[in-house]
Amino acid sequence: MTKKVLKFEIDLDFVLVAITTSLKDYRVCYFINKYLRFNLKKIPDLAVDIYQSTTEPAFFSIYHYQWETTETDFYFIANKGTEGLLIPEMREIDYFLMIRNYIDEGDLNYLLSALNRIQEIITAVKIEPKKIKSHENLLF
Repeated sequence: MTKKVLKFEIDLDFVLVAITTSLKDYRVCYFINKYLRFNLKKIPDLAVDIYQSTTEPAFFSIYHYQWETTETDFYFIANKGTEGLLIPEMREIDYFLMIRNYIDEGDLNYLLSALNRIQEIITAVKIEPKKIKSHENLLF
């Protein structure tokens, strides 16, 4: 009898921007909304089972905004939650801006430079989701 092995790769079809700041999530969203003309709104917290040994999920603050013309979704997610970190190997990162659907390089570069011009944000950099060890926590 032949043995078949099923291999699959998780499709990480989003752009991820790591943001470092000392501000609370609602304050950062206020500045992003003000300077980038976004309309990030709070949605119910993201529940993630970050530890398989516990039955309780960890909750992370999350905000959402959509560009109507291109249907590009923006999710502003806190890295620090009720039970730990969403991405434990990136302790120095405070928030992630996940961009789903299409965004062209020009818009992405403009977005990154605009985020870095906000005085209250220490840094905002694009990171490769496939290089993150615990990237499955970002799938929702």
